[in-house]
Amino acid sequence: MTSALIFIIQAFAHLYLLVLLLRFWLPWFGADFRNPIAQGILRLTSPAVNPVRRLVPSIGRVDTATVVITVAIQYLTILLVATLRGSVPSAGAIVAISLFELASMTLRLFMYAIFIRIILSWFAPQTHNPATALLATITDPLLRPFRRFIPPLGGFDISPIFAIILLGALSVWLADLQVSFFRDDGQTLRRAIVLRNLLIAARASNGL
Repeated sequence: MTSALIFIIQAFAHLYLLVLLLRFWLPWFGADFRNPIAQGILRLTSPAVNPVRRLVPSIGRVDTATVVITVAIQYLTILLVATLRGSVPSAGAIVAISLFELASMTLRLFMYAIFIRIILSWFAPQTHNPATALLATITDPLLRPFRRFIPPLGGFDISPIFAIILLGALSVWLADLQVSFFRDDGQTLRRAIVLRNLLIAARASNGL
C-alpha cells in the first residue's frame, strides 16, 4: 500500500514539475504564447505561481516565482516520500537533492524533446501543429550550436544525435556531482543515496 501511495504521489508531482519547468524555460526559448499548448501550461501553473509572484517578483528574465514553486514542490515531494519510507535526510540535504533532481529533470526534458522531434521527422516530416511548433521552439536553440559545426550527412541532420549524447553525459556528470556533494557527511550520504534510489525507481516507473 505504501509503495502504491508513493508511486501516485511521485507520478502527479513529477508531471506537475514537468509543466512548471516548461513554464520556466519557454520564455527563454522565445516561445509563442499564442500556442494553445503554451496557453494550457500557463493556465495549469498560474494558480500556484501568480500568488507567489506578488511576493517574489521576477529578476530580469528569471521567473523567480516559478523557481520558488518548483523547488518547493520538489522539496515537499522528497520529504513526503522519505517520511513514508522512514528515512528523512536533513532539510539542507533535501534542498540540495531537490536542486540536483530539478536540474536532472531539465536535462531529461530536453533529451526527450529532441528524441520526439527525431521520431516525428522520420514519420511525419511535414506535419505542423501546436505540438510540433512547441517542440521546435524548445529544440532549435539546443541544436543550433551543433548545426554550426556538424553538417548534414547524406541529407540527414545528425546534430540531434550529438546533442542527446552531450545531454546524457551532463546527466551522468550531475549524478556523480550529487554523490560527491554529500561525500563529507557519511550519514547524510547514506540517506541521500537511499533517497536517490527511491527517485530513480520512481523515474523508471513513470518515465520521468
